[in-house]
Amino acid sequence: MQNQTCTELIASNVGWLQQGLSLLGHIDEATFVNSPPGLAPHRVGSHLRHVLEFYECFLDGLGASQIDYDARKRDDLIERSRHVAAAKICTILRRLEALTFLEDHMLEVRVENGDGYLASSVGRELQALSSHTIHHFALIAVTLRVHGIQVDPNFGMSPSTLRYRAASQFAATSEAA
Repeated sequence: MQNQTCTELIASNVGWLQQGLSLLGHIDEATFVNSPPGLAPHRVGSHLRHVLEFYECFLDGLGASQIDYDARKRDDLIERSRHVAAAKICTILRRLEALTFLEDHMLEVRVENGDGYLASSVGRELQALSSHTIHHFALIAVTLRVHGIQVDPNFGMSPSTLRYRAASQFAATSEAA
């Protein structure tokens, strides 16, 4: 994998986290910490904490080239305070933006709920973090909609879905013309 690809993946992850930071400015504390009726245990705060702790595990493991996503801190302060969550996002953004890779580095990633490790790479883990973040942002979007809050329809949508929708709309518009 070329340095450019890792740089693009870092930029994608930075973009997702900036969306999350922006979202925090548009909701109140009660919406952040409470499950909407009928959707317990889903809470915006708990999904966001989970995402942020995956980024921390990735960043913390880079030095030793060994990542353990099961070693999350599970800091409930992040899920109980928008301000703590926002500060954590800013810290992770700074760390991600400081990353520079001359080439894609190989890593070991702990097998989920196991003792072994699998071979991976920085690029592969950045891609996995991106997909993981999109997935949880989609759950956050559903949670917010059940709370009665309008969410950007593109929030929590994968880039491939957005490209497909745009191409479909373009094709439909072209056929109608």
